[in-house]
Amino acid sequence: MDKFEKFQLLFLSVIIGGAIVLATNIITGAITKDVITVTGSYSQNVTSDTGLCSFEINTRQASKMLAYQVIDRQKPEVLAFLKEKGFADDEIEVKTTTGYNIYRMLPNGNSSNEVDYYNLSLPITVKSKDVQKIKDISQDLQTLISKGIDINVYEPSYFYSQLSDVKVQMLEEATKDAKQRASAMLKATHNHVGKIQSVKMGVFQITPVNSNDVSDMGISDTSSIEKKITSVANVTFSVK
Repeated sequence: MDKFEKFQLLFLSVIIGGAIVLATNIITGAITKDVITVTGSYSQNVTSDTGLCSFEINTRQASKMLAYQVIDRQKPEVLAFLKEKGFADDEIEVKTTTGYNIYRMLPNGNSSNEVDYYNLSLPITVKSKDVQKIKDISQDLQTLISKGIDINVYEPSYFYSQLSDVKVQMLEEATKDAKQRASAMLKATHNHVGKIQSVKMGVFQITPVNSNDVSDMGISDTSSIEKKITSVANVTFSVK
């Protein structure tokens, strides 16, 4: 009987010892695998360094020939106007004319085969590194209407040419912000931020300076001269 009890005690000791070792291994493994994922961000204001304004000279005439004659007569006047405003030849792009027939409508509401008039448009684009000049011309072009020239002006676009270089620097700053956030979160648990395990760059938000708009697909504003660029980085750190 004594031998049987000793055997039970020995067997129980082995089981308890094995459980302690297994528990220790599980706890240690959980600690070494602990990570924290934090989103960091960084914003920077920039001023656009290139502007673009597109517009069209339009005419509606009884025939295609008359329409082209009107455009040919008005085109030099528009180009002279642009040069008076300070645009050089290499800043002005005259594109190919586009036109189409408008057919006369029948009393029953159907279109006939008879041409009522011909629409013709001449697209022109001006581009400059002087963004204020682009803003001004987008407003001044409307004055040509008083001279009998039908002008359709589109909203100007503004771009920042150094965006690629800025993005690299901003990603670095967003990663630093993520580390600071992770440190603040771990401070209460007496843990510390370890090495970076992974970094995923989020989409860039390019918005007007005072805008808070965001989009999962990213925003690329071209309507404002002054822009705010926001970068986002999702960073996973080990916890030590």
